[in-house]
Amino acid sequence: MEYEASLDRALEAVPDIGSAGERLSVPDAVAQTDGAFTRFTNLDAVADALNRETDHVHRFVQQTLATSGKLSEGVGRYNGNFDSRDFERVVDDYTEEYVRCSECGLPDTRLVQENRNLMLRCDACGAFRPVSKSTRTDDSGATEDDVEAGNTYTVKVTDTGRKGDGVAHRGDYTIFVPGADEGDVVDIYIESTSGNLAFSRLA
Repeated sequence: MEYEASLDRALEAVPDIGSAGERLSVPDAVAQTDGAFTRFTNLDAVADALNRETDHVHRFVQQTLATSGKLSEGVGRYNGNFDSRDFERVVDDYTEEYVRCSECGLPDTRLVQENRNLMLRCDACGAFRPVSKSTRTDDSGATEDDVEAGNTYTVKVTDTGRKGDGVAHRGDYTIFVPGADEGDVVDIYIESTSGNLAFSRLA
């Protein structure tokens, strides 16, 4: 009897973690056309529901949609015509990669940096996994995959942007290459960078 009573008390002390659906309630994305741009008007609310920094979600939107954009007062403004379904698809991808635990399925996670690797650590079950690849650094602290304005690189164009520009990738950077087609291997000159986006011309 004493054992059963102790077991009952222990079970009562265990919190009810509920289901992943109960824990995560994300508002539907709201898209608003603004000329040649599209606003993600409730980006801040979406990021808050995911318990992530708005800027981090914003940069993921840019990279996934292969476009440039600007974040101002919690609203994302992106170059190109998108609709709510585009943004919702990106939010779903972000949630799977940066929020939901791959072991227990719960969103009770946080992003932590370990040995220059970004890791997703679950506070519900204790699991953790990497969410981005690490890059080696030299003695100056710069990574071998850094992209800097004024430098020339050889890249392979792997995608096509919304405006028809070629899109290449180097490390964590998305590089727009006007005049190049998917599959091309080209030398490019970096004219400018913004966050993890780079804008180039053929060298």
